Amino acid sequence: MSNAPLAERLRPQSLEEYIGQSHLVGQGGVIRRFIESGNIPSFILWGPPGVGKTTLARLVALALGRQMFTLSAIASGVKEVREVIEAAKKSRFFGSGGAPILFIDEIHRFNKAQQDSLLGAVEQGVVVLIGATTENPSFEVISPLLSRCQVYVLKAMENSELQTLLDRAITTDRVLVERGVRVEQTGALFEFSGGDARKLLNILDIMAGATEGELVINDQRVVDCLQQNIALYDKNGEQHYDVISAFIKSVRGSAPDAAIYYLARMLAGGEDPKFIARRLVILASEDIGLANPNALLLANACFDAVHKIGMPEARIPLAEATIYLANSPKSNSAYMAINEALSAVERDTTNRPVPLHLRNAPTKLMDKLGYGQGYKYAHDYEGHWVEQEFMPAGLEGRRFYEPQTKREVDATAWREALRNAKMN
Repeated sequence: MSNAPLAERLRPQSLEEYIGQSHLVGQGGVIRRFIESGNIPSFILWGPPGVGKTTLARLVALALGRQMFTLSAIASGVKEVREVIEAAKKSRFFGSGGAPILFIDEIHRFNKAQQDSLLGAVEQGVVVLIGATTENPSFEVISPLLSRCQVYVLKAMENSELQTLLDRAITTDRVLVERGVRVEQTGALFEFSGGDARKLLNILDIMAGATEGELVINDQRVVDCLQQNIALYDKNGEQHYDVISAFIKSVRGSAPDAAIYYLARMLAGGEDPKFIARRLVILASEDIGLANPNALLLANACFDAVHKIGMPEARIPLAEATIYLANSPKSNSAYMAINEALSAVERDTTNRPVPLHLRNAPTKLMDKLGYGQGYKYAHDYEGHWVEQEFMPAGLEGRRFYEPQTKREVDATAWREALRNAKMN
């Protein structure tokens, strides 16, 4: 095992050794409850790379004593899926306990025919399907299969969790213990890891291989080591995430030349153009938003065009959309507003009732109880606006949306002008 990568040497062997995802595997977590009950449904683990999706699937199978079959969506076709299903049927017949687990890594890369071939086995309980994906299953998994699976979201690791992983690595891994690792600084290590446990361990591996004698971890050593060992773009490796990150940040930073360069890097590396097009749609909503609402329309048109024409022609609408978004004015006000509102809703355990004047009154009893009474129909008033409170009790006047561009400020000023005119 000393020749195995550090990430493999430190792979957890039980839930107690698993770091992170406490909302799923901590006390009361849904996956822990499944294991404790002995009944496990089919589900899909959706999250960024290096957060423990594959490890969690293995630990579920181990804890339940189920046989586990593994397929990679990159290397497997319909033939391999059918062979595994037949093997699972025989295993179920001769074995004991529940249905074996079929784990499919990068399930978003399965095409429709491959996913269709899974349906019968999942529906009949021949296998329990556990899929892992870094992509939104709503876009990449067919509806019939998605309806038979729960989707659980895994989160990038917090720095405190990365610290726990680092401490475990340097105190329990025999190779690192023998090297006498000394930690002076972790800022660069955690920043380059980006919440990815596997990347953190790979960086440690690179530093151990490139350093003689005592291994000292500080910001300068991490930067120097990574610059000397940088890899070419690999759509299936870590550089995939670094280059798409650079692409997104270049568009966000209004740097069209850098954005088009990273787009070319991805296309030359064989990246799925639909993956890039989805990121452009997200960029148009998150980073441009209300500063230029047309950006979302163009990004959606690009996404549709990429679906219809494919490569190599898809490079042209991708380039057009990339340059347009990079040159657009930027605002993340809508992104910030929904995040702030969701945070407020999650923190608020009172489940505040909707004000009576805003409620629907479909029955005479509800009308008698005052539902809907007092509501002012905006179109009956000058400027199609009238002063009234829409927030529930206790949140009156609370603001989630803060305008950031002239276009947004002007709209807010229009409402303020109407309010002042009516008050005067």
